[in-house]
Amino acid sequence: MKHLIWIVLVLLISCHTKENNAALKAIQVKEWGEVEGKKVYLYTLTNSKGNSVSITNYGGIITSWLTPDRKGTRANIVIGFDTLTGYLSDHPYFGAIIGRYANRIGYATFTLDNQSYQLAANNGRNHLHGGNKGFDKVVWDVKSTLDSIASLTLVYRSADGEEGYPGNLLVEVVYTFTNEDELLIEYTAQTDKATPVNLTNHSYFNLSGDVRNTILDHQLEIYADAYTPVDSTLIPTGAILPVTGTSFDFTSPHKIGERISEVSGGYDHNFVLNRKGITLEKIALLSDSTSGRKLEVYTTEPGIQFYSGNFLDGTIKANGGHILQKHAALCLETQHFPDSPNKTNFPTVVLKPGEKYKTVTKYRSIL
Repeated sequence: MKHLIWIVLVLLISCHTKENNAALKAIQVKEWGEVEGKKVYLYTLTNSKGNSVSITNYGGIITSWLTPDRKGTRANIVIGFDTLTGYLSDHPYFGAIIGRYANRIGYATFTLDNQSYQLAANNGRNHLHGGNKGFDKVVWDVKSTLDSIASLTLVYRSADGEEGYPGNLLVEVVYTFTNEDELLIEYTAQTDKATPVNLTNHSYFNLSGDVRNTILDHQLEIYADAYTPVDSTLIPTGAILPVTGTSFDFTSPHKIGERISEVSGGYDHNFVLNRKGITLEKIALLSDSTSGRKLEVYTTEPGIQFYSGNFLDGTIKANGGHILQKHAALCLETQHFPDSPNKTNFPTVVLKPGEKYKTVTKYRSIL
């Protein structure tokens, strides 16, 4: 009897040890280099299925997302680089946290509380993605990691006047990768002076897992009855137009390449989402019939920018040394609308002292 009890105890201890080891492996950390005297690390979040997402505290960048196709073969569904050096070169915001203001601000200026603010004109005459050194190009502090649920919390303190923006802004971004293959991104921010804030993640997706394939055969569905048309510099005109009868109607699934030739320059537009409340809602579905992979998008934001990789031109090599051709990947950036500081009819992006900015976005990989 005593011998039997001992065997049971050994088995229980063994199971408990395996569970602890699995929990410990939920987040793996390795040194990845140094930028401006600050250590850069790569954090790999792994769920119970063995699927993983890797994130670096440089720019809060998602460097890879390994998930299986219908045959069970894992591949990376986001564009990135194998080393930090790639991210220190000139690249189109692969996988990064974008701020203080995601997307464009017309003529790189806005007025707030009767004061005019001049920003960097880093996209022609306009301001793009936070300026010359936005949140994508800084080393974030790691506030905490949580092995039990594969979670990483990053913090950045943006000083008053940084890139021309008013107010000291404290930003926190929490990445959580669940056992249901959900990548949850929670953004919060507080300021000591009124300032525009619009945060997003700029991951480029290719669900085939092979960037030698374009995304033109991917099917996309966006739950939006309207979009914001743009001028020749991609600044919204201020109008909000119905998508019905246009190439912007993704209220039912369409292949991205089906009507892209009808859109000057390709898709790079904000869609006005059919949201019913303030909670997290499913707002888009991307699918690739060859691999069987699908990506659901959920958000609390009022808009999403669909960008079809129009400016990829074969000059950049990403993971594995593969050349990124035009339309090699696409972005689905949840957001407030572009140029909102200059468009009074758009939802406000102004954060005031005493208020708390909070938005949540979830990407879920399914078959």
